Amino acid sequence: MKRLSLLALLTLLPLSAFALTAEERGLEIAEEGDRRDLSFVDSQAQMIMTLKNKQGDQSVRFLRVKVLEVRDDGDKSLTIFDEPRDVKGTALLTFSHGMKPDDQWLYLPALKRVRRISSKNKSGPFMGSEFAYEDIGSQEVEKYTYKYLWDEQLEGKATFVMERYPVDKNSGYTRQVVWMDQAEYIPLKIEFYDRKNTLLKTLVFNDYRQFLDKHWRSHNMFIQNHQTGKSTLLEWKDYQFKNGLKKGDFNRNSLKRAR
Repeated sequence: MKRLSLLALLTLLPLSAFALTAEERGLEIAEEGDRRDLSFVDSQAQMIMTLKNKQGDQSVRFLRVKVLEVRDDGDKSLTIFDEPRDVKGTALLTFSHGMKPDDQWLYLPALKRVRRISSKNKSGPFMGSEFAYEDIGSQEVEKYTYKYLWDEQLEGKATFVMERYPVDKNSGYTRQVVWMDQAEYIPLKIEFYDRKNTLLKTLVFNDYRQFLDKHWRSHNMFIQNHQTGKSTLLEWKDYQFKNGLKKGDFNRNSLKRAR
């Protein structure tokens, strides 16, 4: 009888009594997006990076990016510049983490040395682009706390809009506003707010394509800096998955032999 009485009482409670808080809902959305991209194992792709200044002058760079999925930590990535000649052989190695700052090393062939990127410098621009070093690593769920804001249509697509707040005290951002596609749980737009909580830049993801019937990758990523007028366009191609990459392909020695 006591059990029946308890069940009867629960049916009388309003639905709001079981509703998630905005923080819980935001975390739930982030975790679902992360879960859907598990088990890609590794990937590699070609990239064209176009830098444009306020006056419209632009420079183009050609890169390769390799990524290794790491289950109990953040992913490892290796970014290699192939052209033009003045940046050829430059390489960035990133070990992403969840609760602690990423480990990053930059190889500069002109100096023939590997330079570790200090956690205090992660907010600096990566090779003159509008992407900061902290934007380069995999976006592990634990890097942020979250808050769901509302549902919204973005260019005809239903999205969840949520804020995420960097855990790292050295982050260059106070918060980011993310528009997450409700069907596939992939980001469509991110607004970045600087340490003064002023809008710094906006990143837009376009031309998503699906691989292995599961993994979605944007082939066109455009980031606009609203404070300087500069922008960076990333165009991706030739994605390949499950290439047999190993941890040994992602270490400081791999930076120097990157070709």
